[in-house]
Amino acid sequence: MEIEIRNADPEEWKRLGQIMVDVYSSLDGFPRQNEQPAYYQMLENIGTLTKNPNTEIIVAVDSQKQVLGGVVYFSDMKYYGSGGTATAELNSAGFRLLAVDKAFRGNKIGKRLTQKCIEKAQQDHVEQLIIHSTKAMQTAWGMYERMGFARSKDLDFMQGQLPVFGFRMRFQK
Repeated sequence: MEIEIRNADPEEWKRLGQIMVDVYSSLDGFPRQNEQPAYYQMLENIGTLTKNPNTEIIVAVDSQKQVLGGVVYFSDMKYYGSGGTATAELNSAGFRLLAVDKAFRGNKIGKRLTQKCIEKAQQDHVEQLIIHSTKAMQTAWGMYERMGFARSKDLDFMQGQLPVFGFRMRFQK
């Protein structure tokens, strides 16, 4: 399967938001829409995050330009939008909300989206790349660790009743 990883076009935001809602709402142990409606509204309207400076939506598309998944990249952590201390991290980039359409899993799309974020962070000459995950996201968690991210308990926080775990990848200077 031919897959292109690139910045999303605004007309692709709605489809990516639908994928994100579908993926996150189906995770065992993850809050449902009725438990965190504002979170799911943010996912549905994922394109609004680009109103913040230094924020990009990256998508994976096939040869027919069908959106297969995506992620939000922040070259300035003050726009990252998580709980905890991550938004105060200086000289850092981050990404959040990685999701791959269930029909296209197993094609290394999540890994390619993550790699694109790593490349962007290196091009931005930051010291580290920060991400968060939950116990419900064990597949992603394992992938992040295999790619070189290390658990960083200082970035952990609670999102309501949900523990959220921080990871970082430090870059050589």
